[in-house]
Amino acid sequence: MNEIPLQSANRTQVVVVGGGPAGLLLALLLHRAGIECVVLERRTRDYVLSRIRAGVLEQGTTDLLRSAGVGARMDREGLVHEGLDIAWRGETLHIDLRELSGGKTVMVYGQTEVTHDLYDALDEAGVPVLHEAEDVRLHDVEGDAPFVTFRTMATGERRIECDFVAGCDGFHGVCRATIPAEKLETFERVYPFGWLGVLVRKPPIQEELVYAHHSRGFALCSLRNPQLSRYYVQCSLEDRVEDWSDERFFDELAIRLPDRIAANLQRGPSIEKSIAPLRSFVAEPMRHGRLFLAGDAAHIVPPTGAKGLNLAVSDVHYLSRALIAHYHERDDGFLDSYSTDALARVWKAERFSWWFTSMIHRFEDDGSFGQRIQEAEFDFLASSKAAQTALAENYVGLPF
Repeated sequence: MNEIPLQSANRTQVVVVGGGPAGLLLALLLHRAGIECVVLERRTRDYVLSRIRAGVLEQGTTDLLRSAGVGARMDREGLVHEGLDIAWRGETLHIDLRELSGGKTVMVYGQTEVTHDLYDALDEAGVPVLHEAEDVRLHDVEGDAPFVTFRTMATGERRIECDFVAGCDGFHGVCRATIPAEKLETFERVYPFGWLGVLVRKPPIQEELVYAHHSRGFALCSLRNPQLSRYYVQCSLEDRVEDWSDERFFDELAIRLPDRIAANLQRGPSIEKSIAPLRSFVAEPMRHGRLFLAGDAAHIVPPTGAKGLNLAVSDVHYLSRALIAHYHERDDGFLDSYSTDALARVWKAERFSWWFTSMIHRFEDDGSFGQRIQEAEFDFLASSKAAQTALAENYVGLPF
């Protein structure tokens, strides 16, 4: 663990709250630009590195990771995907991402691996990451001299003065909650189902992802590497993980897939199983004084479009650019436009994730009319290269 002594931690330029990929990447980019920062993380390092999260990286995300100097292992071990399949009524529609998006692709590389790479780079660079930081509180973020207080088991109460605070501490973090309610507007849609996900140490069902619509509900066949598969089925929010044995899960998954794809399914004991609810959420603005929100602290997307981590990275792109311009060029234009710039891309990703979720899941309350609308949507997608191009451009990631 890369801790810093108390006497050297009284002042820094940027305090980054949250040691997930967004916070770690921002800290690394700032350090590469000669800007001092400290990262505060509530959990232990082992806990952060044990979290199982998404693993489909947009072209812009991989490019930014390379520019930060953490792309070598990703390029060695990550899997470039040039397309995906959408299964419907027992047939599949192939979306050629590379052809339709003008040469862009996505990379399958787990968020846990990204986090490992970022930790290694920060360790090498000597950037301080303080773990088990409890009772984090932000002070005077509306003024010219903000500071952050917290405590750790090792050092007790702490105070760090800074120029700016980057709130990368997730949906349930303290940073967004620091903003007065009358100065923050939130938008939310909660979906009436969840995703039951299973991780299994077996080869994937096929090389590219399969998104499946079925009368029993949605299913997704994904992977982490050539020997580690990640599968999902739509489930009720009332379901518990204990309700789903491995046998029941794989039986249900096979039913929801076309026969020719289901025939390739290799079953095995699950090594991780969890249920995730789906929601869309945006908080505006993403700046309050000298506090800047990034990642899940400001927005959540349903996982259908694989946008969560990628949106966090795009926020980091805009915020690092703004802070570097402030310190290097005495130019606050990008700081002033940060929220507007980031939200423009956030809302486009929210729209795409909502559209994809709405098209491919089963909504029981929508009845027969809703089902026919979904069928018409898919038929239009299958018959229109323009519609497929729009899907591909959004899936590989809109430009920063």
